[in-house]
Amino acid sequence: MKRREFIKNAGFAAVGGAAASTTLAAPAIAQQRIEMVIVSTWPRDFPGLGTGAQRLSQRIMDVSDGRIQTQYFAAGERVGAFDVFDEVASGNAQAYHAADYYWKGKHPGFAYFTSVPFGLTENEMGAWINFMGGQELWDELSAEFGLKAYAAGNTGVQMGGWFNKEINSAEDFKGLKIRMPGLGGDVMAKLGASPVSLPGGQIYENLVSGAIDATEWVGPWNDYFLKFYEAAKYYYWPGMHEPGGYDAFGMNKTWFDNLTKTDQALIQACCLMENDLMMSEYNANNGRYLSRLINEHGVALREFNDDVYDAFGEASEEVFAEARAHSDLANRIHESFAAARADVGGWMKLSEGAYYRQRNRVLGL
Repeated sequence: MKRREFIKNAGFAAVGGAAASTTLAAPAIAQQRIEMVIVSTWPRDFPGLGTGAQRLSQRIMDVSDGRIQTQYFAAGERVGAFDVFDEVASGNAQAYHAADYYWKGKHPGFAYFTSVPFGLTENEMGAWINFMGGQELWDELSAEFGLKAYAAGNTGVQMGGWFNKEINSAEDFKGLKIRMPGLGGDVMAKLGASPVSLPGGQIYENLVSGAIDATEWVGPWNDYFLKFYEAAKYYYWPGMHEPGGYDAFGMNKTWFDNLTKTDQALIQACCLMENDLMMSEYNANNGRYLSRLINEHGVALREFNDDVYDAFGEASEEVFAEARAHSDLANRIHESFAAARADVGGWMKLSEGAYYRQRNRVLGL
């Protein structure tokens, strides 16, 4: 065979081999495609919580170069807001984006992995979850329900809530119907209020109709868009109930365990990124929307006085005692949380807390 013919024939063979290789590889590639249905407790396009969850869904698809195909459903689009836990635990969906304290009725330990009264700020939560045993306890708790969860968003220190009357003492909570989920709602009950748990999309109508007298939600950015100022005049701060509210990306554990280590790490990395981005976005927006609430809508900003906060503290200790009594795991979660609060909180008092106080004093902020 002449050299030119050999090269020509070899070229055809190479092309044919490549085509054969592509043909053979295609089914394998198709098999690697992973379908991931994500359900959430947030309304579609709701600032911060909803858009953050949607952003996370898209990022998982982008980072995997489309190999993990996500389908995102906002509250009510596939299941109700408070039905996402069971939807994922049952395997009907692969993941949810929610606040895990919504599931405290299933186990009080879940509240600690969103936020609890007199709890951890966003920075403190990160220390506990990532380096002080929090994630391991979260894994143990979630596994009891067939789930695996990562932190995937944070709203920071929340406001104390919207009220249609001034709160000057603990007595003012008696008989008050207030939307407040988690252990914070249990604190309200200890003070004589009637707490209710409502998804974000149902709060406004209940506040306007008088079905509830007061509500907490998140902070100025979110509260502005829900127009709570149309139904309540007094906006209280600071919230004792949720000083660093984590959002959870809860996945069906069997589904997650069957992923490759690479895909598990990919999802975790996307969650960690959203955790940082969401907190940054809230900090970027809360100040400007607080100004709009006050200047454009005449909202009256009020600070809970020390007597009210002391009553919160006493009631929270009763609530914690009841949570700890639930089970050995609940008690271990509380003990780990409390140790982190003492350790990291003591440092924050000397670092960020002291710096904020002196910087703001000098600059008149």
